[in-house]
Amino acid sequence: MIRTVIAAAAVALVAPAAFAADLPYESAPADYAAPAQGYSWSGAYLGAQAGYGWSKSKNKNAPDTKPNGGIVGAYAGYNHQFDGSPVVVGVETDFNYDDGEDRKSNGGVSVRNRKSWSGATRARVGYAFDKFLAYGAAGVAYADQKVTASDGVVAGHDSKTAVGYTVGVGAESAVTDNVTARVEYRYTDYGSDKYNIGGEKLKSSTTENRLMGGVAYKFNNLW
Repeated sequence: MIRTVIAAAAVALVAPAAFAADLPYESAPADYAAPAQGYSWSGAYLGAQAGYGWSKSKNKNAPDTKPNGGIVGAYAGYNHQFDGSPVVVGVETDFNYDDGEDRKSNGGVSVRNRKSWSGATRARVGYAFDKFLAYGAAGVAYADQKVTASDGVVAGHDSKTAVGYTVGVGAESAVTDNVTARVEYRYTDYGSDKYNIGGEKLKSSTTENRLMGGVAYKFNNLW
C-alpha cells in the first residue's frame, strides 16, 4: 500500500511537467513598430527663382506700353502643416531683379515704362498630397516704376515705388527631405501713380502676369 501511494504521488508530480512540455511554444511578441510618418511641409525655407513677366502700362494722354522682361530673384518663408491634416499655411516674401522695359511713340508723344526691381509679401494656403503641395497665395506687391516721356516741348523722367496687390497659384514638390521645387503663376496690379515729367503730371498704372520657377532648401522645423 505504501509503495502504491508513493508511486501515485510521483506520477502526480511528474505528469504536469510532462504535459507542459508537450504544449506548443509561442514566442514573445515582437517589438511594436510605429507606422512611418508622411512628409511634413512645416519649416522655414530659402530659395532662388527665375521667370518672365508680361506687363501692360497704361499712360494717360500718352501711348500705352508693354514692359515685358525676365525676372531673377530670391524668396524666403515659413510653412506650418497641422498635425494629421493636409492643410498647410505660411507666409513668404521675395525680392527680384526685373528688366521689364518698353518704349512707344504716337503723335509726337514718346513714353518709356521700366521696372528695375520688384517684390512681394504674401500669405499662402495649400493642400498637401504627401510630397506634393498645391497652393494659393495673396498679398502686397511693390516695384520700382520709372517713366520717361517727351512730347517735343516737355521732356523728363520720374520714378516711384509702386505698391499694389498680387494673387497667384502654384504647385510644389519635395525632391528630397530638404529640397523642394515649384512652378507658380502670379497676377499683380501695382496700382496707379502720378509722375512729374518736366513739371507736368503723367498718370501711369501697370499690371503684370508672371510665370516663375523656383528651387528652395527647407530647414528642419525649429519651432
